[in-house]
Amino acid sequence: MNPLKINLLVVGAVMFISATTLVSNSYTLAKDYTVTIHGTSNLHDWDETVGTVTGAGIVNWNSDGSFDLNTITIKMEVLSIKSTEGSTMNNNTYKALKADADPEIVFALSTPLKSIQGNSAAKAISAKGKLTIAGITNPIDMQVKVSMQGHETLAFEGSQTIKMSDYGISPPTALFGALKTGNILTISFKTNFKISTQ
Repeated sequence: MNPLKINLLVVGAVMFISATTLVSNSYTLAKDYTVTIHGTSNLHDWDETVGTVTGAGIVNWNSDGSFDLNTITIKMEVLSIKSTEGSTMNNNTYKALKADADPEIVFALSTPLKSIQGNSAAKAISAKGKLTIAGITNPIDMQVKVSMQGHETLAFEGSQTIKMSDYGISPPTALFGALKTGNILTISFKTNFKISTQ
């Protein structure tokens, strides 16, 4: 092929890529998050709140206003979980989640999400990732609502039901064994990711 034609093709490809993808930005989890764990028992329902959560992601913004969510990772500190049932339940939760050996619950996006049309109104997306609890990792597919405030803030909200037995967890107990928790948990989250590089 003519060298001139090759150069023109290369230039054209570069211009096409530049036109479709504007810029890649890093985002970090803001401190105004809420992450809760809802469970059941033979006596009554119960809730736990995760106190310490960190997260980061990489986003490409496209010329049509959409964005590609390339990576996102969220880490929840097990020892920051507090239960409505008090310290005994807290300690049993830490034991069940093997906090000494595996101090974090981790979600990591495994499949990048392309051309998300974001705006101030929440849009539902399917996020495929891997969830690690108590040292065991399973694939997970979450329905997440995403909204944005310009390029400055990306908001993610949703919930996911899991089985403790899928992660080798024996459901914790409280009240000297009188309260026995069910196998199903619902993790709910509301997070804002703020742009950290431009």
